[in-house]
Amino acid sequence: MKNIVLITGASGGIGSAVALKFISEGYPVVLQYCRNKASIDRLAASFPKDAAYLCVRCDLTDADDVTRMIAETHRRLGTVSILVNCAGVALPQAPFCDTTDEAYDRVFDLNVRGTMRLTRELYDDLRDNAGSVVNLSSIWGVSGGSCEVVYSASKAAIIGFTKSLARELAPSGVTVNCVAPGLIPTAMNAHLSDADTEAFRLDTPLGRLGTPQDVADAVFYLANAAFVTGQVLCCDGGYTV
Repeated sequence: MKNIVLITGASGGIGSAVALKFISEGYPVVLQYCRNKASIDRLAASFPKDAAYLCVRCDLTDADDVTRMIAETHRRLGTVSILVNCAGVALPQAPFCDTTDEAYDRVFDLNVRGTMRLTRELYDDLRDNAGSVVNLSSIWGVSGGSCEVVYSASKAAIIGFTKSLARELAPSGVTVNCVAPGLIPTAMNAHLSDADTEAFRLDTPLGRLGTPQDVADAVFYLANAAFVTGQVLCCDGGYTV
């Protein structure tokens, strides 16, 4: 059996594309979701009949729930070798001065603390298997986004986390990398107007928006790149060049 892959946020547009990529390559996958069971069911129904997978509902902001998910994964599939941290949340675009403490906490609890908590709890799995971690940041974590200050800050924190953990785990043969997508048409970006989306496309040197499959390909590459670690791969069509 190939290395077991745990993918958070697998019910989302990017997470589901990542899951399909690994399944198509014959990897057993664990699909974490929190609320959208219907999307997970549709995703699982699209898998080949011989695919090995496990769907687990888990609130990544709840430490006990994370412990339960890992125990279930170990019991039903085995130890995790590849962790893909896709789960995340954004806020509606607004000036920073209008951001409440509650909104700040919601973003950082999932985007940062949830990612770090799960990775910490899988630390031994990853180290024992000389595994790999791929975190999802954003181009706004690289360059900053106006009226998306808290989201941008959370994704910048993921980049710092990636680089630091890469140094720490390198002696164990574990790679830790990060993908920073540009604008990907998913539910998270559904609030953008057609004019805003078109303006973004025109500012992208490759002349198109990215797709979830584009990001999934980048994730798969980094998950299997044995001599690449601590890197941030901007999957953005050249937007940040």
